[in-house]
Amino acid sequence: MNITRKKVLITVTTYPLPSRSYDELVCTAGVLENGDSIRIYPMPLSFLKGLKNEGKVSQTKYTWIELDLKKRTDDFRPESYSPIDYEFKDLVIGETINTAGNWFKRKQICLNNVYTNMNTLIEESKAPLNKSLATFKPTKIHRLIIEKDESEWKPVWKALQNQMNLFEETNEKPEKVFPKVPYKFKYEFEDETGKIRKLMIEDWEIGQLYWNCLKSSNNNPEIALEKVRDKYETNFINNKEIYFFLGTTKEWHMRRSKNPFVIIGVFYPKKETQMKMF
Repeated sequence: MNITRKKVLITVTTYPLPSRSYDELVCTAGVLENGDSIRIYPMPLSFLKGLKNEGKVSQTKYTWIELDLKKRTDDFRPESYSPIDYEFKDLVIGETINTAGNWFKRKQICLNNVYTNMNTLIEESKAPLNKSLATFKPTKIHRLIIEKDESEWKPVWKALQNQMNLFEETNEKPEKVFPKVPYKFKYEFEDETGKIRKLMIEDWEIGQLYWNCLKSSNNNPEIALEKVRDKYETNFINNKEIYFFLGTTKEWHMRRSKNPFVIIGVFYPKKETQMKMF
């Protein structure tokens, strides 16, 4: 067994979706100290609720962690690893990178290798590279697409949830911990070639935003969705410099889909309106 100790800046946690394989349901991705991307799965529920360090709970994203990992032998994607200790006794939680200086430190770490051409990235996702994680800068975002979806998990997926070890910290049923978001969210955008594309957003953040907005809207879905649109479309397009964290799902990557990528996270510092004077 090839065990390595790695230091990872967590940049992504995905919302559990039936499209993911059994142990890939909750997936965490990040950046190593050398700038390489890494995917770690399965991860415990605590990575979605926040990291506990010396009795305090901090956010998961943009926090450095250090732990022992092994390359997954059942996953052909080069970035895929799994923890050695599923109780995470070897986990060391480090600094959380804040948003000071318009995400200055986050940009230094996360924007070292940015793609602007989707065709180039799709080519690199093919053998022998099999690239499955990337940071991507769309040339233009057109809109956020919201589509109605099923409101309940299918019975077969509930059965899968019940087999997972990710819910041991709670007595609640899995579908209560991870309620089904009854909508699909997609970005319509174009890259430097001008081709218009649509990609699903599987980020934990947008799923949780919907539930928070629903709660603050007295359980009115229409108002909740408008609030989601206000952030991810109106605010982001007008005020933010948007980058996508892209990742493939193992199933569609294996099938060699025409485009195996989905949006697993959004990086959104403010637009720089003026050049800095020196």
